[in-house]
Amino acid sequence: MIILGLTGSIGMGKSTASTMFRRMGVPVYDSDASVHIVLGKCGAAVKPIDAAFPGVVSDGAVDRDALGKRVFGDDAALKALESIVHPLVRKVQDNFLKGCAVRRVPLVVLDIPLLFEAKLDVRCDAAVVVSAPGFLQKARVLARTGMTQEKFDGILARQMPDAIKRRRADFVVPSGGGKAETLRHLSRIVKLIKQAPATHWPPDAYAERNVDRRSTYARARPRY
Repeated sequence: MIILGLTGSIGMGKSTASTMFRRMGVPVYDSDASVHIVLGKCGAAVKPIDAAFPGVVSDGAVDRDALGKRVFGDDAALKALESIVHPLVRKVQDNFLKGCAVRRVPLVVLDIPLLFEAKLDVRCDAAVVVSAPGFLQKARVLARTGMTQEKFDGILARQMPDAIKRRRADFVVPSGGGKAETLRHLSRIVKLIKQAPATHWPPDAYAERNVDRRSTYARARPRY
C-alpha cells in the first residue's frame, strides 16, 4: 500500500485537493477531522484537556474557541496541548491505515497540515504540497469568518514557510490557476505514484527515524 502525504500552508488549497483525491476514489485520512473526533463529545482528549486547561470543556466536549484563546501566543501551553492531542490523533491515523490495508487498498492519502513540521513525512512514500501565490493565500484566509490579520500571522508563524515545503516536496501542485489545473496535476500524480514500490507498509517499515525514508522512485521524480 502506497502512502501519499498531502500538505500545504493555510489558504493554499489543500482541502480542495483532498476532496479531489476522494473523488478519484483514493481513501483520504483527514487530520483535522481526527482532531474534531478526539476533542468532540466524549472524545479521548476531553478529560486530559479539561485537567490541563480547566474551563475549556462544555457539555462533554472541548470548546475549541475557548481552548484557542488559552493557548494562542503561549508556546508552553501549545506544546502541552500537542502532547495530549497528537498521540490520540496518531491512533486514529493508524486505524485508518490498518483498515485500508485489510481492504487491500493500493494507494491512500494522509491529509496533514503540519506534515513536515511534525516529521510525519517519514511515514509516507512521497509528499504532495499544494501551493498558491502569497497574495491569493492572504485573500482566501482573511475572507474566512472570524479570521484577523493577527490570527493569520500567528498561524503562519507556526507553519513551515511555503518555499521550504515546496523544496521538500516530491510533487508541488499549484492551486492559483483554477480547479481544472489542480485536478490535472493530481491526476498525473496518482498515475505516477501507483508505479512506485510501497516502502512504509506494513507498520514495522515506518518506525520513527530521523531519516528520509521515502521511496527512491518518489524522490527521483521531477517536481511539477
